[in-house]
Amino acid sequence: MVDVAWGQLVSMLTEADIEYYIRAGRIACTVRKEVENYISAGTRLLDIAEFIEKRILELGGEPAFPTNISINNIAAHYTPTPGDQLTVPENAVVKIDIGVHVEGYIADTATTVSLAEKYRALVEAAKEALEKALTFVLPGRRFSDVGSVIENTIKTRGFKPIYNLSGHSIDRYSIHAGETIPNYRDRLNLGKFRQGKVYALEPFATNGSGFVVDTPTITIYALRYNPKKIRYLSKDVRDLYSYIYDRRRGLPFAKRWLLETFDGDVIEKALKEFESNGLLITYPVLIEKSSGTVTQFEHTVVIDKSGQVIITTDC
Repeated sequence: MVDVAWGQLVSMLTEADIEYYIRAGRIACTVRKEVENYISAGTRLLDIAEFIEKRILELGGEPAFPTNISINNIAAHYTPTPGDQLTVPENAVVKIDIGVHVEGYIADTATTVSLAEKYRALVEAAKEALEKALTFVLPGRRFSDVGSVIENTIKTRGFKPIYNLSGHSIDRYSIHAGETIPNYRDRLNLGKFRQGKVYALEPFATNGSGFVVDTPTITIYALRYNPKKIRYLSKDVRDLYSYIYDRRRGLPFAKRWLLETFDGDVIEKALKEFESNGLLITYPVLIEKSSGTVTQFEHTVVIDKSGQVIITTDC
């Protein structure tokens, strides 16, 4: 993300840091379990997202990013747009990716709900891959070794991992903090799990080709911080930039979050100015290249001096 990765300023997590992560993880776990019972055919995606984000706030956290609701062959980065009328289709495979932060300490988790029995094995492939991978997370272990566990587990069930999506390191106010944890045995990835760091493991499984591609659709954004560029923004756009950055730093946001405070035309104008001045990051909606169905599970792990603590399973 755009801000300085706060976690890079210290080499070890303090007890207070870990407590914040645990609080964020407990909220994320609670909301994930609640929403699994909320999803049914015909439910509006906007209602699902608003339910999740409202519950996060009620429980004392804040959304770390707009709720991702990805249906069938959509793998990631779709969040409902203002007034979105899309609903969950019959027999859909619904992936829900939830991020919670408490004072910038982030917990990232995801689940898949299938409304069709025929996708049960595909759901279980990603779920089992995550469960097995988590048992291999130890300080000093290579990311690619964990990726190998994910790949082998999914392939054993007759499916493929998504090769160009990965888990990631997490820092304060930074969801993707520079390190990637592959979902396959990537021998070129020399990264290792380290004490005092936080990681999200995120297996995706598919009955398709195993790769995702960008679409033209953008529903999620984040800001870059550049004082030299900000001064060139028009007054109303600069005000909107300050409003977002004061609340989000470099964390992603959605247009629907801004409509209670700003006019829609101003928002559209601002996004164009942000982009033309190099101040905007966009996240294209990702779809499986061969239109295969995709499943996903995710948990966040804090590695402290006593070992790993999975913060998104305890609620």
